[in-house]
Amino acid sequence: MIRSSKGATLEWEGTNLPEAPTAPETMEQAGLSLGFMNALILRTLYTRGGMVGLDLARFLCLPFKVIEEPLQFLKDEKCLEVTGGDLIGRVSYRFMITDLGRARAQEAMKLCGYIGPAPVPLDDYVEQSYRQAVTGIHCDPESLRTSFSHLVLPEALFNAIGPAIVSGKSAFLYGPPGNGKTSIATAIGDFMTRAGGEIYVPHAFLSDDSVITVFDKAVHQASEEDGRDRFEDNEATIRRLLNAGAVDARWVRIRRPVLITGGELNLAMLDLRYNPESNFYQAPLHIKANGGVFLIDDFGRQLVSPKELLNRWILPLESRHDYLTTADGKKFEVPFEELIIFSTNLDPRDLVDEAFLRRIRHKVEIRAPEREVYERIFTMNARRLGMNQCGEAIDYLYDRYYLQNRSPRCSDCRDLLEIVQAICRYRKQPVQLTKDLMAEAADTFISEF
Repeated sequence: MIRSSKGATLEWEGTNLPEAPTAPETMEQAGLSLGFMNALILRTLYTRGGMVGLDLARFLCLPFKVIEEPLQFLKDEKCLEVTGGDLIGRVSYRFMITDLGRARAQEAMKLCGYIGPAPVPLDDYVEQSYRQAVTGIHCDPESLRTSFSHLVLPEALFNAIGPAIVSGKSAFLYGPPGNGKTSIATAIGDFMTRAGGEIYVPHAFLSDDSVITVFDKAVHQASEEDGRDRFEDNEATIRRLLNAGAVDARWVRIRRPVLITGGELNLAMLDLRYNPESNFYQAPLHIKANGGVFLIDDFGRQLVSPKELLNRWILPLESRHDYLTTADGKKFEVPFEELIIFSTNLDPRDLVDEAFLRRIRHKVEIRAPEREVYERIFTMNARRLGMNQCGEAIDYLYDRYYLQNRSPRCSDCRDLLEIVQAICRYRKQPVQLTKDLMAEAADTFISEF
């Protein structure tokens, strides 16, 4: 059961894909005013030049019937003119901006320079975010193992991760470096997509008169199906833009995001990013992570102190929503619907006080691997690189390092074997694992000072 933006309770149906937003048939259904649409169309034609109605609708990600009224209004106001096209009605008209329209577009650009897919209303974004919340994903050991099949984890660690996913709250992964904390977070994100389905994020949403962009190609991976839809032929596009019941193209279907931030994190990255030249906003990282995983790696080494981060997130961690503030001081509420994972190599008790630790529901210690686990990881990486098995190489590492002054790390297996591979390629010899090659690789990789 999950909470909606309007206080209602939504039932998770257990499907593989959250319900897709339906394309609007009117401006009212789209949640956009005539004034906003007029300005957006003028800015678009001002910067891109004349456009056929079909191409304009495609660019704005709206059915043509939704933009017909503002187009007609702008034409009546002498801001647009039609220069040709009548094969299939107005959708084939070519719209050109006039001198009057150009002047009004310049005025509109001063207020907001956003040009792109039409934004969705804030209420729609909130509603959709709660429909695809991480707390609604079914998780059991059998379904979880598929996404973790490429990792070698002790059973106790595997069984500690599952409840953290089920709760959808927050987790603290701590332990020595190089033992898979980041890999575990990525595998959790993969599981969420497999079990909870892909989700929808808007290109942008509208709060009052402020445009906030959300979809980010740098952090969001569009699904293959959504990508194919964007390269459909004209006939398919016309059907989608003219017919009712299609998916709202203002939303992008993506895999559940996994955002990873490290020492570069500061408080400004958790607020709206305002561009004073274009007068619109970019959503902060944790909002882009809604529906997925937000990993704060190397926690305790950020530009922001753990205490400051606690003060910033003490409410969101409890209430599952956050407040963002625009440049003119207006606040609005947004969902905080993701699995927050804090990952650190330091002792959590040295970083934060008991009040913070209480709000992080699950504390999972990731210890240095036992030899049996280390050997399985070593074998898996050797197989991946096409190398032979060599027990003497592992014996050497334990005798020379791991039983002396250095704890084994899961990442050592990959790093050392890749060094061996590089040595063999450099010497133009077959990639063959031996004790001597491992000793040479370890000598250059493992610091003893």
